Amino acid sequence: MNYDLAIIGGGPAAVAAGVYASRKRLKTVLITESFGGQSVVSDGIENWIGTTKISGADLAKSLENHLRAYAGDIVDIKEGERAEKTEAIEGGFRVTTQKGAAFEAKTVLVATGSQRRQLKAIGADIFEHKGLTYCASCDGPLFADQDVAVIGGGNAGFESAAQLAAYCKSVTIIHKNAEFKADPVTVAKVLANPKVKPVLNADILEVKGDKFVTGLVYKSNIAGADTTPATLAVTGIFVEIGAFPSTDFVKDVLDRNSFGAVVTDPRTQKTSRPGIWAAGDCTDALYHQNNIAAGDAVKALEDIYLYIHAK
Repeated sequence: MNYDLAIIGGGPAAVAAGVYASRKRLKTVLITESFGGQSVVSDGIENWIGTTKISGADLAKSLENHLRAYAGDIVDIKEGERAEKTEAIEGGFRVTTQKGAAFEAKTVLVATGSQRRQLKAIGADIFEHKGLTYCASCDGPLFADQDVAVIGGGNAGFESAAQLAAYCKSVTIIHKNAEFKADPVTVAKVLANPKVKPVLNADILEVKGDKFVTGLVYKSNIAGADTTPATLAVTGIFVEIGAFPSTDFVKDVLDRNSFGAVVTDPRTQKTSRPGIWAAGDCTDALYHQNNIAAGDAVKALEDIYLYIHAK
């Protein structure tokens, strides 16, 4: 094997793993298209522990700089490479990229995160990061004392609404179906807050604004109902309509759930395949946050080190 470990990804989980791999002197290759992960698009991240506030772009630079400072001759960084296939071979695994490069390692850590579903409505792309965001945890506090909307009726949408209700003037949850998909107990608890208002059977048509979001336009999708578009005045729109874990390159070697997330043991981050671990938003972990991803990756590295040197 050329390497002890192959880390796939460039966000907080992958970089945390890379730093720990270097400190533990595990000969490692880190394969990533770019650094930063999903948060690279955020204007201001206020929950990255140890930093009061940092932009997504600056977080990406900070992560990369930290890794390169420790990499030395231990961590071989392959930036601009995207893993396309992972296969088991004698003694370990082979990871092949879109450029045809192949890297062999005794162990693998999958830390490729996920990609959020984009809101398909007129103006949604124009006002992204100008009032429309995909991360309430990252950007929510910026909308204190404002009227906002959450698009999505699942648990993630209701968790975001509950968080936003703590400091926003009002929160309208808009869902395309007749019933919310979130757990009934969660729905009841969040909607009990007088600041939170539900809108069901609604299709989002347009995001409106000038320099920043000023509102959104929606209409009823109930057959036979009045479909005259309605305008909701809001200055913030939080989109929570799901995400796609970036895990296709391991579909032939690992168990994934119905959403494509890698199934892991939360104690160790082990996957269904001995020798492969996973951490961060690409996994079936209950919560997905930058700090959690980094912590889970460190947990995985501790277990990987024992796997290589003590078991």
